[in-house]
Amino acid sequence: MRLPSLPPARWLCVLAGALACALGPAGSRAAMLQQECDYLHMIEVQHKQCLDEAQLENETTAGCSKMWDNLTCWPATPQGQVVVLACPPIFRLFAPIQGRNVSRSCTEEGWTHLEPGPYPVACGLDEKALRLQEQQTLFYSSVKTGYTVGYSLSLAALLVATAILSLFRKLHCTRNYIHMNLFISFILRAAAVFIKDLALYNSGELDHCSEGSVGCKAAMVFFQYCVMANFFWLLVEGLYLHTLLAVSFFSERKYFWGYILIGWGVPSTFTMVWTIIRIHFEDFGCWDTINSPLWWIIKAPILASILVNFILFICIIRILVQKLQPPDIRKSDSSPYSRLAKSTLLLIPLFGVHYIMFAFFPDNFKTEAKMVFELVVGSFQGFVVAILYCFLNGEVQAELRRKWRRWHLQGVLGWSPKYQYPSGGSNGATCSTQVSMLTRVSPGARRSSSFRSSSFQAEVSLV
Repeated sequence: MRLPSLPPARWLCVLAGALACALGPAGSRAAMLQQECDYLHMIEVQHKQCLDEAQLENETTAGCSKMWDNLTCWPATPQGQVVVLACPPIFRLFAPIQGRNVSRSCTEEGWTHLEPGPYPVACGLDEKALRLQEQQTLFYSSVKTGYTVGYSLSLAALLVATAILSLFRKLHCTRNYIHMNLFISFILRAAAVFIKDLALYNSGELDHCSEGSVGCKAAMVFFQYCVMANFFWLLVEGLYLHTLLAVSFFSERKYFWGYILIGWGVPSTFTMVWTIIRIHFEDFGCWDTINSPLWWIIKAPILASILVNFILFICIIRILVQKLQPPDIRKSDSSPYSRLAKSTLLLIPLFGVHYIMFAFFPDNFKTEAKMVFELVVGSFQGFVVAILYCFLNGEVQAELRRKWRRWHLQGVLGWSPKYQYPSGGSNGATCSTQVSMLTRVSPGARRSSSFRSSSFQAEVSLV
């Protein structure tokens, strides 16, 4: 027996459930998700039962045979009769008016269309809710387009920046090694976002109730790890710069391996714990829900890194203020304050200070504004960091100009690099000898600057 082919039930049910969660109170979203899963399970049971009963019925019976329309099982009915049934239970999640019915008539051509209209209209999803759903769909589509553009630009810029810092030996030093790891974390984050979107949206894995595919879950685990690693490398940048100011002498090589452990090791630990617990306690869907207490295994370390980095940012700004206000500077001189403002703006994307704006608000607070700020604006952070700390860096520009002149001479004059006079400084020398804005405050300030401070000051000398 061939049953009519209608729109997929799962798509309609998941759409209804998602709309229910969007329209319902924020505090009850987890309960609504469980209700949605219960209804979906009930629909699947009814679907199987309807198909089994249809196979057992006599196909030669006059009238309309039993039919499953992806939400309701319509019984076998003699020609000329009308069947009236209650709306599917899933519409109880969001329909403002309960107790509505739907009907179909059995004619010579078979079953008629649903009356008084399609399920959303007949079962109480009013025009206002439909318009709201259309607006939300358009908004989410715009957000997805925005962060796709942002991550694409960031990915391209970061790949070039990482290649530059890796290929030019004179740029090799602890500071740039940390920058490269930060760039790689941004690259992985952008790649993880694209992989997650492919796993969730292009493969159609939007059902939070059934057991998701292993590939989709693996994509979500990779995504969570990359996001957390990115935040922890922002924290490493803050720790390194603060250490340069607070500690007179320290082993950069020894500290660097500690930074590696913080940036890559700590996120892997939390991600593995989250994965193991989800396998044992919440192994359903594609692991993309955030309404569970288990989400705090991922969220808490990220919030902690944002808070610590913000505190480090305040401490560093305080130290900069002290260094930019030596005793021999007149109060009317506004130049130090201008440089301080520029330094502050340069440190904001490097430290991810902007995340503090929404970090400690509830998930349902200003959802749309938070989504635009964190997803769209945040997607351009890697692009900004690559521009400020690679392409506009004086050391990088000087090295690129030197290499360009060398290649130009080789191509035009046939000049051989083996006759080149050695340049002033060995590998990594430029990382600690760059003239910084902080050492231009006054002669007294320059005399009081240490070698470690100059290495930090290179971070804020881009203007």
